[in-house]
Order: sequence, then structure tokens, then C-alpha cells
Amino acid sequence: MRAVVQRCDGASVRVAGQEVGSFTGPGLLVLLGIARGDTATQGDRIATKLWGMRLFSPDHCRDQLQLSAEQTRELSAADLSLPILVISQFTLYGRTDKGRRPTWEDAATGAEAEPLVDHVIAKLRDLGADVATGVFGADMRVSSTNDGPMTLIVEA
Repeated sequence: MRAVVQRCDGASVRVAGQEVGSFTGPGLLVLLGIARGDTATQGDRIATKLWGMRLFSPDHCRDQLQLSAEQTRELSAADLSLPILVISQFTLYGRTDKGRRPTWEDAATGAEAEPLVDHVIAKLRDLGADVATGVFGADMRVSSTNDGPMTLIVEA
């Protein structure tokens, strides 16, 4: 399981011209790829990691928070109750080592991937995250304002 994570100042996703998920202000955009053989246990690990990764500073606080000196170093989306937009992205497992045309042989099939994407989203929500999503398998238009820029690859 692989995620490309961006710290953003707003992100949205549109399907067929209609906005289906978004957030304004600070939060995380997560492009989530599922490989063949991935499991729900990996989904739990990646959700927990995403929610707890310390990528934010007090400058990202929506409200004035009373923070101790230790808390002001690096804060997570969980610490600040920031939103997450999760987009399924099978192309994260595209292989480009031969020729000019990517192959998708390492990516899970839709039937295998969709329940795991749903599992990660449910786990994030169980952890307390406000999660917006795209539409699995749809042709989506994703927009974001990368803050930093801060982009990481997370694997479980």
C-alpha cells in the first residue's frame, strides 16, 4: 500500500463537473494506491500513520490553541483536527522500467482495491479524521494548493 501525501492549503476533487469532495484551509491530500496482495492490516497502519504524521506547525492552527512548548514543534492532522481528502490512485503502482508505456501489473484490481480504499477511509474516520473522498474508479479532476511544498511517499 502506497500513499502520496501533500500538506495543502485547500484541495478538491470533481467528477463529471461536480465537486464531490473538498476542504479549505490546512489539511492533507492523500493519493492512495493499493497493490496486489495488500491487506486490511496494512490499511490500518497507513491510516494511523497518515493521521499521526507531524507535518504541521502552530501557524496551521485554525483557532487559537493553547499549546505547550513541546507541542509547538511539529503537529499532526490529529493534533489540529485537520481534514483529509483521500483519492484512490492505482497509477501509483505503474511500472516504467521498460519502454515508454507504463504497465499496471503491480496494482490491485478494482475488486481487490476498492474495499481496501474504503477500509483506510473508515479507519481514518474511526481515528477522528474528517475525510472527504473522490469516487473510486471515476475520471477525477483533483486540485490542490501544496503548502511548503510538502510531499511525501508513505508505504505500509
